[in-house]
Amino acid sequence: MNEILTPHAVKALLLWYQQNKRDLPWRHTSDPYRIWISEIMLQQTRVEAVKPYYARFLETCPDVRALAALPEEKLMKLWEGLGYYSRARNLQKAARVVVEQFGGVMPRTYEELIKLPGIGEYTAGAIASIAYGVRVPAIDGNVLRVLARVSASDADITLPETKKEYREALLPVVPTEAGDFTQSLIELGATVCAPNREPMCEVCPLRENCEAYREGKTNEIPVRSPKKPRRIEEKTVFLIRDGDRTALCKRPAKGLLSGLYELPNVNGHLNEEEVLAHLRTLGFEPLRIQKIENAKHIFTHIEWHMIAYDVRITPEFDGLHGQSGMLLVPNGELHKSYAIPSAFGAYVKYL
Repeated sequence: MNEILTPHAVKALLLWYQQNKRDLPWRHTSDPYRIWISEIMLQQTRVEAVKPYYARFLETCPDVRALAALPEEKLMKLWEGLGYYSRARNLQKAARVVVEQFGGVMPRTYEELIKLPGIGEYTAGAIASIAYGVRVPAIDGNVLRVLARVSASDADITLPETKKEYREALLPVVPTEAGDFTQSLIELGATVCAPNREPMCEVCPLRENCEAYREGKTNEIPVRSPKKPRRIEEKTVFLIRDGDRTALCKRPAKGLLSGLYELPNVNGHLNEEEVLAHLRTLGFEPLRIQKIENAKHIFTHIEWHMIAYDVRITPEFDGLHGQSGMLLVPNGELHKSYAIPSAFGAYVKYL
C-alpha cells in the first residue's frame, strides 16, 4: 500500500482537529490510567453513554491501585448497564499486573501495554500515543472507515489482514504530535466520515486526498462482509418475591454475563402450569403466579426473547435457599449492591 496520508494531509487533519474537536472529559488529561479507562469504556459504547460512567468510575477508582484492590461485586456494580462485563474484569486483571509488575505505573511502550489483559492493538496504540506521545497508530472502526475511503480500497475492513495493512501504511506517517494525530483520525471518523449516514465530505480536511470522494464511491466504501444473523433464544424469567425481597441467582463463572447476578430464568417459553411445576422442583410453593410483559434484549450474536411471571411466595427462607441455590435479597440492597445485567431491565423496574 502506498503512502496513505501525505505530510500536507497530516497537517490539515491536525489543524482541523484543533478547531473542531469535541470537549470530552478524557481529553483534559494525559494520565495513561484515565485514558485507558476511557478507551475500554468506549468500546462498543456511545460517547454520551460513557460520560457519567467515566466520572463515577474515577470517583471510586482514581488510580490503578484503587482499581486493583476493589472488590469484584463493587466493580460489577460500577459497570452495571455498560455491558460487555468482561471488559471490567480484564481492567482489574490488568490493574493488578500493573501494580505487581510495574509498581503501579502504566507501562510506557506499545510492546508492554499490549501484553496486559484486555488491551489489544488499538488500545495499546491509543494509550501509547495519547498519554506518552509514542509515534504508533491506533486503528479502530472509525479510523478504518476513514483510511478505506481515502485509499478507495475494496478490501474487507472486517478482516485482520486489512487492519494489519493499514497499520503498516500508517506507521511511517504518524507525526511528532502522535496523540493529537490518533484522536484526529478517530474524531474525523466519528463526526464527519461517520457510519450509517452520508459522509460530510464538504467539511472534511482530507477531501483533496480522498480517492473515494474523487471517484464518487463514498457510499460503497468501506467494504465489510455481512454479519451472521443473531441466534434467537427464548427465555422465561421469574420475579420470585416475598414482600420487598426478590430472589436472585448467580450465572456460571464462564460464558455470557459470567459471574453476574440475575433474575431466575429458564430456556424456553413456559405456560403457567409449567411454571408452577418448575417452581415446585426448586422447592417453592407459590401463593400467586401472574404473567407480566414480554421483553427482548439484543447481544452481539444472540437475541433473548423473554416472557416473565411475577411469583409471590411466603417468607420461607433467609439468605441462601438450599434447594434452589438462590439468594433472597431486599430490594433496596439489590439496587445498591448487586449488578443486574441490563438484559433484565424491563423486569428490574418492577422491584
